[in-house]
Amino acid sequence: MSTTHPDVTSTGADGPVVLTGTPVVPGVALGPVIRPHGAVQLPTEDAEPVAEADRAAEKERFTAAAEVVAGRLTERAAAASGVSSAVLQTTADLAKDRGLRSTVEQRIDAGASAPVATVGAAQQFADLFASLGGLMAERVTDVNDVRDRIVAELTGQSEPGVTNPDTPSVLLADDLAPADTAGLDPARVIALATRLGGSTSHTAIIARQLGLPCVVAVGGLADVPEGALVLVDGEEGTVTVDPDQADAQARVEAAQAAAAALAGYTGPARTSDGHAVQVLANVQDGAGAQAAAAAHAEGVGLLRTELAFLGHSEEPSVEEQAQGYRGVFEAFPGAKVVVRTLDAGSDKPLAFATPADEANPALGVRGLRTTRLNPGILTRQLDAVKQAAEATGATPWVMAPMVSTVAEAADFAAAVRERGMVPGVMVEVPSVALLADRFLQHLDFLSIGTNDLSQYTLAADRLSGDLADLTDPWQPALLRMVQLTAEAGQRVGKPVGVCGEAAADPLLACVLVGLGITSLSCAASSVAGVGAKLGTVTLDTCRRAAEVALAADDPQSARAAVREVLDAA
Repeated sequence: MSTTHPDVTSTGADGPVVLTGTPVVPGVALGPVIRPHGAVQLPTEDAEPVAEADRAAEKERFTAAAEVVAGRLTERAAAASGVSSAVLQTTADLAKDRGLRSTVEQRIDAGASAPVATVGAAQQFADLFASLGGLMAERVTDVNDVRDRIVAELTGQSEPGVTNPDTPSVLLADDLAPADTAGLDPARVIALATRLGGSTSHTAIIARQLGLPCVVAVGGLADVPEGALVLVDGEEGTVTVDPDQADAQARVEAAQAAAAALAGYTGPARTSDGHAVQVLANVQDGAGAQAAAAAHAEGVGLLRTELAFLGHSEEPSVEEQAQGYRGVFEAFPGAKVVVRTLDAGSDKPLAFATPADEANPALGVRGLRTTRLNPGILTRQLDAVKQAAEATGATPWVMAPMVSTVAEAADFAAAVRERGMVPGVMVEVPSVALLADRFLQHLDFLSIGTNDLSQYTLAADRLSGDLADLTDPWQPALLRMVQLTAEAGQRVGKPVGVCGEAAADPLLACVLVGLGITSLSCAASSVAGVGAKLGTVTLDTCRRAAEVALAADDPQSARAAVREVLDAA
């Protein structure tokens, strides 16, 4: 059975219908269905071309509308934190993108009205991103979202998006714009399920941050009417329509009891027989780090430094960067903080760091490769991290993304050590997993980014809903890559962590520990679940779980086999 084109099962003519997808965030929720509202009516064409004398005013009208949209999104970004803040700011930046404005103005010069020009320009950008594939294809959703918001402002329509309901509800959609997902109130929207998307899409990542049960790549959602009662199981990966209410309530109460048990988790994480495993947090700023500390994370396993660069047309100064890093170091005094250097490129283009037009950006100039064009960006960023470390007394661990060769790793390690910091690299490219022994001759640690490693190992776009089964973190081939890397670390006594979204799955966390992983870094909302689960199993049980997961032929079989091992322990 495919996770992307699932079977639909029923218990009878009038019984519940069970839709199956890819599980993303564990948890169980029961509620009525809501759907995104406020679909914007888009213009098709102008009855008459805009007179030449009126075109300058039409351009001003577009600019004003775009600025209003960008301003609203920027305000929401300022009120949010972590991934949500970054996603909202990225969408705001797209609303005021110079390329989009230039294309709209060209169409207005040809006689189009501002709304029609906006639709045409957005379609031009969407077609380009779709043709590039890979991570760039996800930006089609962003472009369409910005288009709708600008057209709504130009035509006096209501702003599109998701209205927070009065009653706790389950949100079903084909897909969700990142800006919509980032603005959800988890007290009112209690679970998510989408027809499209993968386990590492923006929707999935934000759902983890919010702690919302989430299932993606679910077939049959379009047939579920608004208001219908559904049960979302984020661990099983199911959406049950019109479930037996007594059974559904029992499952919700069991999930709530399990969640309540996590409230007592204070760390540090250990298996039941005393094997220590660091459970760390993925953060993007000081506010996110403080939230992670409150959630009893033992440190930061991934500081995404892109937030310091997003929204800038020019590279921020060393002092500006250092100020942001200080907030994270201060939240974890004396604790482990792993800083990832700028991961620009692909779905995170920066005008001053990455090429404007690449045929295949997911395989292009991204991560550490940007230093080929501008090595000074890395040098100045390392100086900023050092400055923040000296101001706070921290000793940061610093890792580079998208490393492919031993020579790249050696050069990076030398630059990090020169500044008195601890060097490592991300394992996102299979070449690093295959040659992990050689890389560790130059480095002090490795950190596996399962999101990218899955797409490069299985040659599947990690954001494609049609390929979500291939980029499932339970794929045995991906787990084999993890095993190879962890074993290399064990041979030389150096730590190997996982900072991809796989680390947020408590069940998979047991497998990763069994494979030899020494630390797990996840969203702050997932820390307690992962740490508490590890406390219920022995290291030997984790090793048996790893063995059966590796022996499975597909993710579904792997999950089932691991559950059997853990239940029997």
